[in-house]
Amino acid sequence: MATPTARATMRLMPLLSGAEPFAADGGPVGAVLCHGFTGSPRSMRPWAEHLAAAGLTVRLPLLPGHGTSWREMSLTRWQDWYAAVERAFDELRERCDTVVVMGLSMGGTMAVRLAERRGAQVAGVVLVNVSLLGERLALRALPIAKHVLPSVRGLGDDIKKPGVTEGGYDRWPVKALASLVELWALTRKDLGMVSQPLLVFRSTVDHVVEPTNGTTLLRSVSSTDVEEVLLNDSYHVATLDNDAPVIFARSLEFVRRLAPATAGRPDGEV
Repeated sequence: MATPTARATMRLMPLLSGAEPFAADGGPVGAVLCHGFTGSPRSMRPWAEHLAAAGLTVRLPLLPGHGTSWREMSLTRWQDWYAAVERAFDELRERCDTVVVMGLSMGGTMAVRLAERRGAQVAGVVLVNVSLLGERLALRALPIAKHVLPSVRGLGDDIKKPGVTEGGYDRWPVKALASLVELWALTRKDLGMVSQPLLVFRSTVDHVVEPTNGTTLLRSVSSTDVEEVLLNDSYHVATLDNDAPVIFARSLEFVRRLAPATAGRPDGEV
């Protein structure tokens, strides 16, 4: 199990608006939701609230270094972020009979990594524009750049719906970005260990994550229960975009299918 760094356990700055973690206690079916790189629970809160309203027990943690400033995030690494997700998962394992993990972008990376590490304890995985690699040439310079360059301009608010913002950082800390690339490599190497049911959402227009991320996932996992849903009216942060209702409804259907004992209950209950 990854051990977080001492610095990652300390919050140095106040939280940004909407960055608070979310938790709701419901029935015996649980969902852990994971937000993306330099984002916060703000990008996932409507989804988490939808699942909670349907009766799920939900945890949406704030990952270390997120929700404050890119300078604070620069002190953290992927092990810190993953440890927070794993803690939320272990909490729900104690409370629930069935636990599904769901993630957006890097949150999807975390969800896949958890499925690789925890096997059958993870009942299913829901991914929205998962990130597993990056094709931008600048990423190749990270081994050197992380020693001389504190941050680069970010790629936030890739949302088609007018007037919507995810409230993420406008700068990306280079050391943290280099750590994410390390996580990508580890996760890709073990994709064959993923055998759980998968529900994969992919925006047909995404200015952050390239289409090869989705194809790499689908051709590498061992899962036989796999469904890909294309989102034609959303960009990267689809959980806040025009197709968000599709994600919310289909993910709830997916959870209900994995927990047959809940089938047949009135709509809105689990």
